[in-house]
Amino acid sequence: MRKFLVVLDDSRECLNAMRFAALRASHTGAGVTILSVIPPEEFQHWMGVADIMRQEARERIEAHFEVFAKWMRDRQGIDPDLVIREGEAVPEILAQIREDPDIGVLVLGAGTDKSGPGPLVMQMSRNSGDLPIPVTIVPGEMSKERLEAIT
Repeated sequence: MRKFLVVLDDSRECLNAMRFAALRASHTGAGVTILSVIPPEEFQHWMGVADIMRQEARERIEAHFEVFAKWMRDRQGIDPDLVIREGEAVPEILAQIREDPDIGVLVLGAGTDKSGPGPLVMQMSRNSGDLPIPVTIVPGEMSKERLEAIT
């Protein structure tokens, strides 16, 4: 089954990327994999403290995921998968794409502030020529109604 890969992070634009992925998956009979990457700088402490912080980060991600997963299941009939990786975002996204041959599209949300679309979109855009799959960049300011109309 083809899957849309969408990145779960703390950005506002993540919401539109989630909506787009779920709507496209629902309309095309595909699945959704939600990837969250825990950055390594969160664990630069003593081993015991790092383990506690890692567990807290995972619990926070799982709670955030459940909000999106419930919406996807209830509204779109999609039961998404959650993948949590540790490391730098771009290498972990690329690793996930390489490791899961069912992933057919990477969906990212673009920020709307003056600093640009966001570091993840900028970094993935630089790598897009070497990716084995297309990247869909969803504007952060796109309305829910417009998203529904184009998916």
